[in-house]
Amino acid sequence: MESYDLYDVTEDAKVRFVGFAVNEGRYDFGIVYSDQFFGKPLVICMQTGHSALLDSSDIDDLDYLQKKFHLRTLTETIEVASFLEGVVPLSQMLEESYE
Repeated sequence: MESYDLYDVTEDAKVRFVGFAVNEGRYDFGIVYSDQFFGKPLVICMQTGHSALLDSSDIDDLDYLQKKFHLRTLTETIEVASFLEGVVPLSQMLEESYE
């Protein structure tokens, strides 16, 4: 079986670690801001290891967010979405960086 290298990129990426607590629980995320993946940051839940590439439109899709991070309730999902809105760049900002 032949293998094909699709890409091999090394980059200095900005990484931010954030945590917050609400009634539903405590959340710790690692956010990797990269030039890869059309500018969408990689958001990693430090408790579970679940991750997703997110922009503001992904955060607005509560069903998607709940499935990606295996959140238990709608209330929990809304709290996480509200927090992520403040740390994930707007879609428009991502689009402008590629023009």
